[in-house]
Amino acid sequence: MNISLQNVDKVSAVLTVQIEKADYQEKVEKALKTLRKRVNMPGFRPGMVPMGLVKKQYGTSVLVEEVDKLMQEKVNEYIRENKVDMLGAPLPKESNVDFTKDENFEFAFDIALAPEFTVDLSANDTIDYYDINVTDEMVDQQVKMYTQRTAKYEKVEDYQDNDLLKGLLAELDENGNTKEGGIQVEGAVMMPSYMKNDDQKAVFNGAKTNTVLVFNPSAAFDNNEAELASLLKIKKEEVAAHTGNFSFQIEEITRMIPGDLNQELFDQVLGEGKAHNEEEFRAQIKETIAKQFEADSDYKFLVDVRTYVCNKIGKLQFADELMKRIMLENNKDKGEEFVSEHYEKSLEELTWHLIKEKLVAAHNIKVEQADINEMAKEATRAQFAQYGMINVPDELLENYSKEMLKKRESVEALVNRSIETKLSEALKSQVTLNHKATSAEEFNKMFE
Repeated sequence: MNISLQNVDKVSAVLTVQIEKADYQEKVEKALKTLRKRVNMPGFRPGMVPMGLVKKQYGTSVLVEEVDKLMQEKVNEYIRENKVDMLGAPLPKESNVDFTKDENFEFAFDIALAPEFTVDLSANDTIDYYDINVTDEMVDQQVKMYTQRTAKYEKVEDYQDNDLLKGLLAELDENGNTKEGGIQVEGAVMMPSYMKNDDQKAVFNGAKTNTVLVFNPSAAFDNNEAELASLLKIKKEEVAAHTGNFSFQIEEITRMIPGDLNQELFDQVLGEGKAHNEEEFRAQIKETIAKQFEADSDYKFLVDVRTYVCNKIGKLQFADELMKRIMLENNKDKGEEFVSEHYEKSLEELTWHLIKEKLVAAHNIKVEQADINEMAKEATRAQFAQYGMINVPDELLENYSKEMLKKRESVEALVNRSIETKLSEALKSQVTLNHKATSAEEFNKMFE
């Protein structure tokens, strides 16, 4: 067997494979012998069909299969050993091979080669890095959430904003009387603070238990079908028929009393002994929020690195026609129109992929199983943190992360995140960072 690669230009080549009978004969004979053992043919016992008949009926198909397997194996071996920087898979050229007559075969493949380029980054390269400010309001909101989790609920006599009301809801007619056959809901629950209409919300100001108020649910909740259907205990499609006033007899007013900022809460949230007073507790909360923001800043940094480096190296040359054939081969069900529409965008993604590969290799970045395990734990910890759970036991993190690692797509995502985390750290120490302080709102607008 002979395999050779001939460059057509800098970004494409033709790979030629020459196969002689001696290369495949033994494999074909072995495959035919194996096949003979299980062939069923009228007039012969299983395994006793003459080899001549087996070859006559199956010889060509076995030859095609064995030659194809041999060719794929050797082509992949050649590309690997010769470090051919190939994009996509080899595309077969038209061939005049006749498996029924020929003994020696020649096949040719079009190969798309990755463009050659260098990525040079140093302290002379300045890239923006956004430091997201952690405000007192953010800390207040987080602390409030923790105190609400340990809150108590008390029955009170007069209504204040954010109180929960429970009572009898009854539909009224145009004269303000209870509507005959109208909707009545016993034990209806409402929080007027969630009403969209300020005038309707004001109806409940200073209300007391056992008083009867009149309001318009449709106006109060801005005709929101889901909210009205839930309140009135009817189907969404029935809401439009009940847009008038309702009476509400208040039976109970429940108020949430936030929990105390005490040592029990500090230990519950952060872990035992991590904070001993409110000042230390707030400082720890601020540090946790800042760490969450740092991951967002690193992500934006890599986005800006991508733009910066792509602009620095300029547009790379690709074998366009060949690349379009490869893209079409990978998207047979979508057709040429899809390829034409998405080709340029796919090249942008491919360009960044090639750049990132060079950067990862230049910094000798490798991902071990321990990195994947740790990234799974960090991802799990971040999920819990979204719900205000900071001090999550290691055992719980381990259990959740193990479930995550059972899914292939999750593992692939974790590997990519681990690579990007390491790459971000490496690049931050390589280039000059232009630190820019920003608010969370301004930062989020950058992604709109």
